Amino acid sequence: MILLSVGTQLPFDRLVRAVDDWALATARDDVVGQIGPSSYRPQTIRAFDFLDHGRFRALQADCSLMVSHAGMGSIITAMELGKPIILLARDHRLGEHRNAHQTSTIRHFAQLPGVYAARDTAEVVALLDRADTLLARPSASTSAPPEFTERLADWLHTPSRPTLLQRIARRLR
Repeated sequence: MILLSVGTQLPFDRLVRAVDDWALATARDDVVGQIGPSSYRPQTIRAFDFLDHGRFRALQADCSLMVSHAGMGSIITAMELGKPIILLARDHRLGEHRNAHQTSTIRHFAQLPGVYAARDTAEVVALLDRADTLLARPSASTSAPPEFTERLADWLHTPSRPTLLQRIARRLR
């Protein structure tokens, strides 16, 4: 199963339409999409505007490939679950977002194994055509090593020393 996710805040009709058109052209009936407040209504993929967290997480765990906007939650979840993910950034120039931060996100994550960045919907389709060959990175751990958590706890529970400026201000009072 292929899972499409565009987040919940803004429509991303361009990506939804590209995946839906691809599913129709390839006769894929195993594509599920969480499409948010989209005005485009898919003809082929099984689409939901919104899914509760538990159901969405189950779909993420069951899918063989994720297709998504460049949202951090989607990227991190794909890494945690060891799923390959195709990303397309929302384009603020097309009114899909407020700024270009998703383009920056893709630039940063595109170098990682299992993350497949597309510049446009044609590249999304080309990657979908290779869906069965896209590899994921090994699952990322969701817990920190004990050495890190112990050092963090020590830091949190150690009273901070006043800065030089704070010490001078106290003396001037």
